This record gives sequence, structure tokens and C-alpha cells, in this order.
Amino acid sequence: METSSVRDKILKALIVDDEVDICYLLDGILKKKSLRSTYVNTLSDAQRMLKKETPSILFLDNHLPDGLGVDFIDYVKRNHPFTRIVVVTAIDSSADRLKAYEKGADYFIAKPFNRDIIFNVVDRLNK
Repeated sequence: METSSVRDKILKALIVDDEVDICYLLDGILKKKSLRSTYVNTLSDAQRMLKKETPSILFLDNHLPDGLGVDFIDYVKRNHPFTRIVVVTAIDSSADRLKAYEKGADYFIAKPFNRDIIFNVVDRLNK
């Protein structure tokens, strides 16, 4: 049985990615780090989800069916200033990377990624 101090340390993550396989992969990796996660596939669904609950960490794909993740960072920072943002994208351009960091992203990860990269990011964000 969990003690309340252990339960209080469990973080919540929201994954926003239009690739369901990436959502499943990230969800599985995050569970190994004791993070509870939910995923959605569009920015509009992410906005609806953020109105219900504030995650500790947002894993945000950059190229989504209804817009760019880097443009969504402004909304997140305005409404959930303590949520940490990790941009995860298959298109790793220096311009997108720079824009993401300028808007307030905490990390920018290129796909494909592996478990160790995600563990490292989560550990750094928990410090």
C-alpha cells in the first residue's frame, strides 16, 4: 500500500501527439517513472484537457493536424505557468528548436527517442 508521501510525488503528464504509437510508447515509459499520463491527438483536445486538469509535464508534438505545438506553448504558459513543456518532434530544425525555447519550452527532443532520453528529461524536470 502506498503512503501519502509517495502518492503526493506522483506527477501527471499530458501527451499531445497525433501518432498513437508514440502516445503508447511515452505512456509506458512514464509509468516506469511513476508518472500518470493521459494522451490526446490534437491541440483542441489538449486545450479541453487542460481546462479539466493541470499536468506537471506536457509532452507536445510540434506538427499536429490542427496546428504547431510551438504556437500552443503561449497558451500553456499563460494558463498553466508551472507546467513543464517538452516538445517532441520528428522534424528537428534549428528554427523550430529556437522558437520552442524562446516561447518557454523546457526541452526539445527529436524523434526517434528512447527510454533513457525520456528518463533523463523527467529526472531533470523533477530537480
